[in-house]
Amino acid sequence: MAPLFVIKKDGRRERFDRCKIRNGIEKALEKRPITYEKIEEMIDGIEEKIRRVGKEEIGTSLIGEYVMDALKEVDHVAYIRFASVYRQFTDVTSFEKEVKNLTEK
Repeated sequence: MAPLFVIKKDGRRERFDRCKIRNGIEKALEKRPITYEKIEEMIDGIEEKIRRVGKEEIGTSLIGEYVMDALKEVDHVAYIRFASVYRQFTDVTSFEKEVKNLTEK
């Protein structure tokens, strides 16, 4: 399998690192009742989606969306934590809108 590269927001390229996804998920899930096995299952699913794209390069924005989708399915609090950093909420209104979107679905 060819190496996979991630395109950062500033245009830099770096080799895909599964540990970076794990770190982001673990931060979002800190003190939440989610097992290690479930976290590994989420990471496996995200990595599978990334590889299914079928390209040698993938943007961080798509990876972030995959992580948010996985967190949304597992724990809404962790999803909001991750989204608040990933989407860089700058005010309470943005935060409220995200929570409202989550609760309406």
